Amino acid sequence: MKFKIHLMLGLLVLSAGCASTPDNITFSDEAEIRAVAGTAPAASPKRLEKADELKIEQQVFGYLLERHFWDLADYSAVFIQADDAQIKALIAKYPDHVPPVKPSSHAEVQPHLTPMDKDTKKPAMILSAEINEPNADGSVDAIGRWYAGDAVTGFRAVHLTKLNGDWQIAEVK
Repeated sequence: MKFKIHLMLGLLVLSAGCASTPDNITFSDEAEIRAVAGTAPAASPKRLEKADELKIEQQVFGYLLERHFWDLADYSAVFIQADDAQIKALIAKYPDHVPPVKPSSHAEVQPHLTPMDKDTKKPAMILSAEINEPNADGSVDAIGRWYAGDAVTGFRAVHLTKLNGDWQIAEVK
């Protein structure tokens, strides 16, 4: 009887640990991010339009790209975790960025290790953005993250408002 219970529990544990998402980096600071961003469920059921999501992502990625989290290391690329149109827009906006902005498809990522640039075989950094539902006042909270391995990871909680049709960063936490 004990053997059957242990066998069933073992199979349950094994099956729960088999899910993975190769497209996105999993960050270990999720609880801390939620606490800083105050991401309780939105009071308004209103959803953002895709165009607004893209504009907000542009603001978050622009903020991250201008902060130079990579200055203390020799990174060969900054990879952006976003759709192709967003990446192309960022590459066009930052054509001379050092290190260069590249799509995440050029990244070689292994758990707990610094991402590598497939083109140069050198260390790289990955940027991502997560947008929450609109707040009751129409503002939006987002999370901008950077990742270059377990020891070099972080985030900024960003509060954005819409002014004359354009999204602008109102506060960074």
